[in-house]
Amino acid sequence: MRSIRAAAVGAVTMSLALAASACGGGSSTGGGSNDSPKTLTYWASNQGASIAVDKKVLQPELDKFEEQTGIKVKLEVVPWSDLLNRILTATTSGQGPDVLNIGNTWSASLQATGALLPWDAKNFDKIGGKDRFVDSALGSTGAQGKDPAAVPLYSMAYALYYNKKLFADADIAKPPATWDELIADGKKLSKGGTWGLGAEGSNPSENIHHTFVFAKQHGADFFTADGKPDFTSDGAVTAVKQYVDLMAKDKIIAPGNAEYAQNQSVSDFAKGKNAMLLWQSASSNLKSQGMSDDAYGIAPMPVQSGTPGSGTNVNSMVAGINMAVFKNTHNLDGATKFVKFMTGDAEQKILNTAYSTIPPVKTAQADAAFNTPANAVLKDTLAKSAVALPQVADESQFETAIGTAVKELFADAAAGRAVTTASVKAKLEKAQQQMPKK
Repeated sequence: MRSIRAAAVGAVTMSLALAASACGGGSSTGGGSNDSPKTLTYWASNQGASIAVDKKVLQPELDKFEEQTGIKVKLEVVPWSDLLNRILTATTSGQGPDVLNIGNTWSASLQATGALLPWDAKNFDKIGGKDRFVDSALGSTGAQGKDPAAVPLYSMAYALYYNKKLFADADIAKPPATWDELIADGKKLSKGGTWGLGAEGSNPSENIHHTFVFAKQHGADFFTADGKPDFTSDGAVTAVKQYVDLMAKDKIIAPGNAEYAQNQSVSDFAKGKNAMLLWQSASSNLKSQGMSDDAYGIAPMPVQSGTPGSGTNVNSMVAGINMAVFKNTHNLDGATKFVKFMTGDAEQKILNTAYSTIPPVKTAQADAAFNTPANAVLKDTLAKSAVALPQVADESQFETAIGTAVKELFADAAAGRAVTTASVKAKLEKAQQQMPKK
């Protein structure tokens, strides 16, 4: 999913607890009604460089849908900083949209509220069948063994973006393949007001995405096999420290990045202030900020050693956006038609091209438009070395708790306070205590 500033853990926990007992009034059959057949409300996530950009991309497609079906779609693009709280409030009040975008990492958490329409075989058949979607995208649509709570819309993976001119000026011949190489390159590049790497240190979601990958590379996870929090294993502690040390110890990230939470690191990269960027599907964002495609290269995210692949050489979480329907919609047929439209081959090509994302629909993904060098890296990562974040009911609380702990550690690093193994473990212990008690 795209970067967010997640809600405070207490608010998220309480909202989810309420939602479990007071979800938005769906019928016992898992569907709403068709009392308002000519209108739909749609909450879209902010995918572009601004909300205005998203409206420019989406409105022509919604107009096209209205021409085809007679159904008018009222669009609201919701910033990532507000989206999760808005959705959680809607699950408790029943006053949500008909259709909405969700970060794919939230699928299991929102599924647990009972407010979203389950995508069983019958519902999937209405939009062309479940087998139209790639397996990696379906892996982030809800808890294992349950009908998905959402349908994949946009797929993304993390990659390493690097400034070709800055690399050439520093006599660096190729992008780093391992973290040791990235640190060595970053030190060469950190000079004259330019820094080796950018980060969003105050963004809990970005933090959790990266520390999750580091943990996988150290053979660790943040949950046990039966879904219980396990935040303080040696591998998890090492992972978090390694990520924060890019600022605290290695000093290749500017201290000011500890306060970044609104994609400022992307803007810095576009302006040449950072030589490298770890981001998901950044090309359209960079282009909108005036950076030409030939000014940067794209490579797989680094690993500890060797090359990206399965097991401990995971180098990305499975990023993406899913599309969900509230069970209490008053236009169930129209909502289903809208999901079918947005996941149809034609719209998948249009929308994923606009956002530099990868279609999760197999036939659209195979289109020549998605065979660019940049997309080749992202597609290869999704196919071979990306893993879904834990699909557990407490996932959104996990993102907030760990993401906030890492945010606090970045603040320590920026202030010159020592980031030690002990201080990292203490933060993770505190985060684990904030998780719901089973």
